[in-house]
Amino acid sequence: MPREGSRVTRWLSLFPALALTATLFAGAVRAEAPPLVPRNVFFSNPEKISPQISPDGTRIAYLAPDEGVLNVWVRTVGKTDDHPVTKDRERPIYTFNWQGDSKHVLHVQDKGGDENYHVYQTDVDTRAAKDLTPYDSIRAQIVAVDPSRPNEMLVGLNIKDKRLHDVYRIDLTTGKATLDTQNPGDVAGWTADNEFHVRVAQVTLPDGGTEIRVRDNASADWKKIRVESASETFGGVIGFTPDDKKAWLISSVDANAARLLEMDPTTGKTTVLAEDPQYDVNGVMTHPKTHELEAIQFVRARQEWQFTSKERKADYATLAKVRDGDIAVTSRDLADKNWVVEYTMSDGPLYYYLYSRDKKATTFLFTHRPKLEQYKLSKMEPIEFKARDGRTIHGYLTLPAGAEPKHLPLVLDVHGGPWARDTWGYNREVQWLANRGYAVLQINFRGSTGYGKDFLNAGDRQWAGTMQTDLLDGKKWAIDKGYADPAKVAIFGGSYGGYATLAGLAFTPTEFACGVDQFGPSNLLTLLASIPPYWEPIIATFKKRMGDPATDKAMLEARSPLFKAEAIQSPLLIAQGANDVRVKQAESDQIVAAMRKGGKPVEYLVFPDEGHGFARPENNLKFYAAAEAFLAKYLGGRAEPAGPGEEISALEH
Repeated sequence: MPREGSRVTRWLSLFPALALTATLFAGAVRAEAPPLVPRNVFFSNPEKISPQISPDGTRIAYLAPDEGVLNVWVRTVGKTDDHPVTKDRERPIYTFNWQGDSKHVLHVQDKGGDENYHVYQTDVDTRAAKDLTPYDSIRAQIVAVDPSRPNEMLVGLNIKDKRLHDVYRIDLTTGKATLDTQNPGDVAGWTADNEFHVRVAQVTLPDGGTEIRVRDNASADWKKIRVESASETFGGVIGFTPDDKKAWLISSVDANAARLLEMDPTTGKTTVLAEDPQYDVNGVMTHPKTHELEAIQFVRARQEWQFTSKERKADYATLAKVRDGDIAVTSRDLADKNWVVEYTMSDGPLYYYLYSRDKKATTFLFTHRPKLEQYKLSKMEPIEFKARDGRTIHGYLTLPAGAEPKHLPLVLDVHGGPWARDTWGYNREVQWLANRGYAVLQINFRGSTGYGKDFLNAGDRQWAGTMQTDLLDGKKWAIDKGYADPAKVAIFGGSYGGYATLAGLAFTPTEFACGVDQFGPSNLLTLLASIPPYWEPIIATFKKRMGDPATDKAMLEARSPLFKAEAIQSPLLIAQGANDVRVKQAESDQIVAAMRKGGKPVEYLVFPDEGHGFARPENNLKFYAAAEAFLAKYLGGRAEPAGPGEEISALEH
């Protein structure tokens, strides 16, 4: 979805997240506390977001509401002829691409959060739409789409076997799909070269390791070229050199942190292109037409680029003078003359500009939530502390603007994944909490990605173990520094963060004043027994990182909050999507039932039209209104009363 730091973080991050009445908490907020930002400024639809320039450089497409639902809009560069082109009336569109002909856009969509994504093609002039993957109960995965190949795309489809994706070549002129590469039964991911030949297959081995297979062309036999142990970081082949003779590989073999390597597919020999001793390579920038490597990204405290192109380095130096913030080039035309550039800051909205490389000049396009500019937001600062075993843990602290940074109520906001990480920048949930008067602490606990394999592997089999004590140690750090009131700390999270919330209340019942859980698993055994079928090729990763139900049943049961529900003392709010295929509703149902049987304080909301993460703004507004009232009741922060459309009575279970 659009990059706003929302709570829809998926809990598996693999191969590619309120005239207002205020109640002030005693003693912490000064009289000059900034005005309460209406909830809908944070959680309703953005006005415009995610612009992309067409391959021919003549038009800009972006996401904006049409009849209350995010759809794709198009304008001519230099004009104000903006108009919607897609017609989704149920669920927001969050991702799209220009087709290479500059006449169509492509987007994916599911129904009600069921994650059975289809790929749709829309003519931007006629608004005629076509489902390119019109098959029942399938999940489409885009393997390759490239503006330099305007009439075709490669898509993974699990038509024959729900567990496995074969690769189909779709003719974008006729819509015809032809089987291109059949899955032999164990491939989890595919990579195509620049000529759209599927050349790489990535397999998760039974021990959790990774096998990389390559072939010279579409008719050649596959051969095993590389095996990486289960202890390496997540990575794999991400593309090919311009001549397709070598591949780019992200791998931590023979190093702590994942490096960018150039690999000869014939011999397997590799050459290091970029590395850092602590931080993993996060991604690369390549030329839209020539496919030349231009820059490598690392995400340290903030994002940083290592340039291999002097031209790109000069462009970024020019862009850095336009405004503060982390810079991302989100789109480029095929001639590479015009870019769409996004500026991210922690205390303001996302800003978008059109950059002319010939003129070395930028033109302002829009900001995604212009109403935010009316308010004083809070700055996010990188922090680090020592865990109880001496390991350095990184994270971010956001202190509420207008408040003395002392003895504040604090929300420990735990990311999902858990194989993911929090990053610096605008995060609507963090800003909402800070505006309500809370200090917000985000911790990249061990097991989070981006910090090398030693840090990642330290989280193995540590759900409710050291992954959880890292959170507690971060809480203690904030208290010892004087930022947090020890009697007013909440734990809050979605997906794995929801699990951490349940674990915090169940295993350390005196640590938190209250907890808010969105779609967090309560029983690790039932979670692992009910994973979606298309995750079957990577089940070994779960067993390695979490534990194997066949051999670790006692451990997984002991670390399941469900079986300690009777120990929970602090109030808990749970929100769940009825259509969640990753953490099924039963995970929330069972712990609510156990708590109520023991007379424990729990509020439970079920959203009938959502899956793993709430996509519809109407539902986000309802959830955050309920969460805001809940936190105000138990932590004493500011609150905006629930308004029209934010009633939750129909959702209460």
